[in-house]
Amino acid sequence: MTSADEPIGRRVACWRVRRRMTQQMLADRLGRSKSWVDKVERGVRSLDRYPVVQEVAEVLRVDVLALLGENRPPPTSVGPLGGVDEVRAALARYDIRRATASVAETGRHVEHAWLTYQHAYYAQLVRLLPGLLDAARGLRVDAPELLVQAYRITSSVLVKLGEADLGWLAADRAVAVAGGDPVLTASAAVSVGQALRALGRDRLALAVTGDAARRLAPSTVHGALLIQGVLAAAGCGDAGRAGELADRAAGVAASLGAGDDPHRTSFGPVAVELARVVAAVELGEAGEAVGRHEQVVRGRRGGGCRPSIGPGTWWTPRGRTCRWVTWTGPGGCWSTRTVSRRPRSGAGRRRVR
Repeated sequence: MTSADEPIGRRVACWRVRRRMTQQMLADRLGRSKSWVDKVERGVRSLDRYPVVQEVAEVLRVDVLALLGENRPPPTSVGPLGGVDEVRAALARYDIRRATASVAETGRHVEHAWLTYQHAYYAQLVRLLPGLLDAARGLRVDAPELLVQAYRITSSVLVKLGEADLGWLAADRAVAVAGGDPVLTASAAVSVGQALRALGRDRLALAVTGDAARRLAPSTVHGALLIQGVLAAAGCGDAGRAGELADRAAGVAASLGAGDDPHRTSFGPVAVELARVVAAVELGEAGEAVGRHEQVVRGRRGGGCRPSIGPGTWWTPRGRTCRWVTWTGPGGCWSTRTVSRRPRSGAGRRRVR
């Protein structure tokens, strides 16, 4: 769809269809004629002015690079941070060092790292990760679950920092050290799914998470895999599959109720509903996204666990206005607002990871 040798007009048409827009709907949101859209898609009219390409990309809710033919999706970075090179060097170390800390102490460090990630203190976490990875490697035989979690945390923060390739590597390492334990392997597959989606590999993410989910009985890990499947299916434009997986995830959440979450998935009914919101945005269902979001807000007052799909802001166009849907993080803080024009370039809907 976005290969470099494909005409930009054809890419516009593909994304328009994926967003379930007619040519007239796209024209209305751009303030142009249906004839103009038709000529652009057929290549009769060139789309060679960058501001116009930006405007089209905003309405289609894709990055400009997707229309210009860049194969690599833009990083989902929260900003440049130092320390990534040190994390990369830690991932490149293959020697298994002697344990430098006890299982209990390393477990506390892993718990602290999860909390640091959940509160979005990424700069602090990046500085901690090399030492945490080394300590967990030393306990690979005695406590492989700690190393799996260390790799998963590393993968998650790298994806947040726009290093999805490196995040995929860390997630793959988590799978490798799980030692065939089905639950540990499945928890690592959640991280693989997140990294693949960040790389724009939604179809592959759907296959990986679906295969892992089929091997598990209902549990928080099983539910987290289903949620990754929902988001991946929506990224593929498959509304039916996304809905089916969301319904299955809701069933798992209802059957589990409140309880422990030893694998730090943050899975539960709220996470399922947020996944439905994000899926609706991905599929171009603006009204459904806003409606579901408002249901979540009404049903969720105060704090609670942070859902695993991540904080973010999305906008859903309504003609010349757009509704912003924002989740600000671990406190469960949501807001909506309506503005009279589309967002500026670079301020549009940020794809959730």
